[in-house]
Amino acid sequence: MGEIQQPRKILPIIAAFSRYPAALEWGREQAEAQWGEIALISEPFLLTETTYYDQEMGPGQYKQFWAFSQLRSPGDLPDWKRTSNSWEETYAQKGQWPEERPLNLDPGYISEAKLVLATTKDRDHRIYLRDGIYAEVTLHFRRKAWTSWPWTYPDYQRPEYHEFFDRCRAYLRQQMAS
Repeated sequence: MGEIQQPRKILPIIAAFSRYPAALEWGREQAEAQWGEIALISEPFLLTETTYYDQEMGPGQYKQFWAFSQLRSPGDLPDWKRTSNSWEETYAQKGQWPEERPLNLDPGYISEAKLVLATTKDRDHRIYLRDGIYAEVTLHFRRKAWTSWPWTYPDYQRPEYHEFFDRCRAYLRQQMAS
């Protein structure tokens, strides 16, 4: 029988997207107030791989990643998703934009071996955690590179995303060593 152990700490991230820079800024402020300083911020990437969110968010969305400085337990992922969903609702209720969903916040984490995202949608490749939240291993780190799965969203296969995730993984390893 294997010995039960506590999981290793991970690097929390948020994938934030919107067509409005002010919405991204607002989301970042909420996240920093709740989860502390952001250690790494990606450039905003124009989403070109899908029009899936255009009806509820409008066309021309930009995605930006935020990686937090404090390592945490992966067991907290459902709490992060429920919190980020409440922020999305609060921002939408402000009524500043014509879209029903002007801001999308997808929390997740990076470990040495994978990038995991939280979701409220069940699928065959997702694992139920608790409180209506599922986890998806979106990418895995294999042979010194981020590797996709058949279900990996097309934009997560971009080399520029992987470059940012490499920086996040290096930061994680540095923090774990200190």
